[in-house]
Amino acid sequence: MKKIVKNGIIVTATDTYQADLLIENGKIAAIGHDFPLGGAELIDTRGSYVFPGGIDPHTHLEMPFGGTVSKDDFETGTIAAAFGGTTTVIDFCLTNKGEPMKNAIQTWHAKSKDKAVIDYSFHLMIGEINEDVLEELPVVMEEEGITSFKVFMAYKNVFQADDGTLFRTLLAAKELGGLVMVHAENGDVIDYLVNQALEQGNTDPIYHALTRPPEVEGEATGRAAQLTGLANSQLYVVHVSCAEAVEKIAAARRKGYDVWGETCPQYLVLDQTYLEKPNFEGAKYVWSPPLREKWHQDVLWNALKNGDLQTLGSDQCSFDFNGQKDLGKGDFSKIPNGGPIIEDRVSILFSEGVKKGRISLNQFVDIVSTRNAKLFGLYPQKGTIAVGADADIVIFDPNVERTISAETHHMAADYNPFEGMQVTGEPVSVLSRGEFVIREKQFVGKIGKGQYIKRARYNSSATDATDKVSN
Repeated sequence: MKKIVKNGIIVTATDTYQADLLIENGKIAAIGHDFPLGGAELIDTRGSYVFPGGIDPHTHLEMPFGGTVSKDDFETGTIAAAFGGTTTVIDFCLTNKGEPMKNAIQTWHAKSKDKAVIDYSFHLMIGEINEDVLEELPVVMEEEGITSFKVFMAYKNVFQADDGTLFRTLLAAKELGGLVMVHAENGDVIDYLVNQALEQGNTDPIYHALTRPPEVEGEATGRAAQLTGLANSQLYVVHVSCAEAVEKIAAARRKGYDVWGETCPQYLVLDQTYLEKPNFEGAKYVWSPPLREKWHQDVLWNALKNGDLQTLGSDQCSFDFNGQKDLGKGDFSKIPNGGPIIEDRVSILFSEGVKKGRISLNQFVDIVSTRNAKLFGLYPQKGTIAVGADADIVIFDPNVERTISAETHHMAADYNPFEGMQVTGEPVSVLSRGEFVIREKQFVGKIGKGQYIKRARYNSSATDATDKVSN
């Protein structure tokens, strides 16, 4: 059925204007004024913003970690994402050394099949590089539309790859048109510091942060950036948490290196003191990289404003406090890393960013949607409001106030790290390919309606050279 979105203020990464949208066959068919109703469903959005659907480039749904599995799967996780104004997520396929990468992709297809309520895609972890992997990569890109590859520089003896693997992945990505993503922490140094802390009897959650200091993130970020320059390739640094990493990304971009940076809402509004909460409550805030001292927040906000960081992911990886996080009682290194973030990503950036004057409204749209679409081969199908684009639409009330709480969130985890935080602005209704998933803050979507999206190769659809170097 045709729909007409009327009376809203349309906001894209570059423009803000009042117009109506005609939606037909899941696409934006026209933008203008006074379309004839002609049997179309009228959606009055007076007093609201109309945004392109958010794109979360960093989720871990139903992910095995530390002897357990993250709580939110592709059903609960994508429902929560939709409530939060996100209409596309990109999750990570974790590979096993010595096995075809296709096995991991098939596993993730099985996890997501008939579950997602919004569209989704996959990144692929690269844990080793050999002739088998190099032969399989172009096949994966062509058949699966997976055009981004993650290399872990941390989690020694679990996910961590060596520098040779990272460098050869960068070379392959340059040749094939892929984007390399890194978890940038020095895993060898962290392993030493963790063992030292445990030997000294330091087992509380705060030692998760103290054994992963900002220097190890900054060092790894700089190393990855230098290798990217050497390979003349392209790099995306995930979950940047500290000034040391921001400085390395900014320096690389000034040299003309094709390097991008993502941060997450938890690093913008929470700080290291949360890990000191008594009665093991600090375990709720254990993820990697860890929360930093509060002053780093200003650095991150400034980096988003000036373009040294370009995107916001959630790093959604939820675990229950009771029954999962408490696996690390008596040993902080056994606390499952991650938190329930996916639902509040968009609202926190709007409330703390736009409403407080830290970023503009158009920057907000770019950070939560458009830039991710461009970097990860989804643009212009997604990430903007334009004729021919998918009708992934968020109708957003900029003035409503709410209190974040586990009692009202839609994630499966038994706590919310932003518990009690007051935010201004939230999605009222959300459409995915022209169909309501959330309507007047109620879930009306269909389980399994979300589609797997094959993505274009890096830079084939959208990022021009002027985007690559911050001024």
